[in-house]
Amino acid sequence: MFYRTAESVSPKHPDKLCDQISDAILDAYLKEDPDARVAAETCGGHGVVFVTGEITSKAGEIDIPAIVHRIAGDDMEVHTKIVKQSPEIAAGVDTGGAGDQGIMIGYACDETPGMLPREVVLSRRLNQFIYNKHPYDGKTQVTIAPDGTIDSVVASFQNVPKDELEKLVREFISTEKLNGKLELHINPAGDWNQGGFEADTGLTGRKLIVDNYGPSVAIGGGCYSGKDPSKVDRSAAYMARRIAVDYLRERKAHEVLVRLAYAIGYAEPLEKTVIIDGAVEEIKGYDLTPNGIIKYLDLKRPIYEKTAMWGHYGHEFPWDK
Repeated sequence: MFYRTAESVSPKHPDKLCDQISDAILDAYLKEDPDARVAAETCGGHGVVFVTGEITSKAGEIDIPAIVHRIAGDDMEVHTKIVKQSPEIAAGVDTGGAGDQGIMIGYACDETPGMLPREVVLSRRLNQFIYNKHPYDGKTQVTIAPDGTIDSVVASFQNVPKDELEKLVREFISTEKLNGKLELHINPAGDWNQGGFEADTGLTGRKLIVDNYGPSVAIGGGCYSGKDPSKVDRSAAYMARRIAVDYLRERKAHEVLVRLAYAIGYAEPLEKTVIIDGAVEEIKGYDLTPNGIIKYLDLKRPIYEKTAMWGHYGHEFPWDK
């Protein structure tokens, strides 16, 4: 056991605003056309939001500025540049192949009911606890010592005075095992009132570790938000999580790591490895083609905006059950 740290960011963080906008655009297209090909990227900050990407769909006209204003506020200036999916990429996907190459990681452990690392769950739950009372831009961070106690906590939240924020943090951790040398860093740079797009820029896919399993677990590299399920860096990552959950329960294991790898235009994975408490096996019994994953997890539905708020795992999504 070693020191482990994880952070969480609130839905009003600039990067998370961009993730939510990208996934809300995806949902809008999937609602009208389940077969839509969507890759929507968002960059925002300082009164301006720019949405670009590749979308091929039979859906009617989608009001992208209205989506941006709903999530980021009515005062944002919106620019869009959307083109159709590259026909060369589409040719490989149309035949059932993967939409890109890549490595996807799935993980599950028995540390928490949500089958996620404890530091990830604690930092997220603390953030949610504060956000429910103060729905602003904010970040939390929790470090766990080798003996399992909480060693330090960092909390920075917009529009929350230090004394009040510290009171909330202490209330949250009062039921947890604490290190005798517990350190609290509450608004360590001082109280702040300028946050979100007013204070900083955001970009889709820039909080990959927060979206996944925390820094103690490797990730494949591809972001999720704004991408339809033909993109295996999203759908196969969800399937890898589902497989990890299945093996954890079936084998009564402590920790399971899943590795999948794909080539663009090719349906079958090039690697399908599961590591169960350190023992390596080949995954068997699953259809791991893109079409097989989409059907198994029922991914052609407008379910994605919610995934962009608090991480993609541990929320009773189909890949968590």
